[in-house]
Amino acid sequence: MNNEKTIARIARNATQELVIRTGTYWNIDIVDIRWYENGRVTRKGTRVNMKEVKSLLRALEKVVDGYGSEPEEN
Repeated sequence: MNNEKTIARIARNATQELVIRTGTYWNIDIVDIRWYENGRVTRKGTRVNMKEVKSLLRALEKVVDGYGSEPEEN
């Protein structure tokens, strides 16, 4: 990936964090979201073209807006 820029690091605990980066991959602007454990990248994550990011953001906003609004089932 070229022109890499780290946008955010979100710690889950002492050893795991989610890293959000932007960059260029095969001349396509992308957002890369990956889990790291003990400073090493894991296989878990996704890479999304910038053209698709707004759709992903809208979908995540729906999830967040609906979180906690439905009663829990036991």
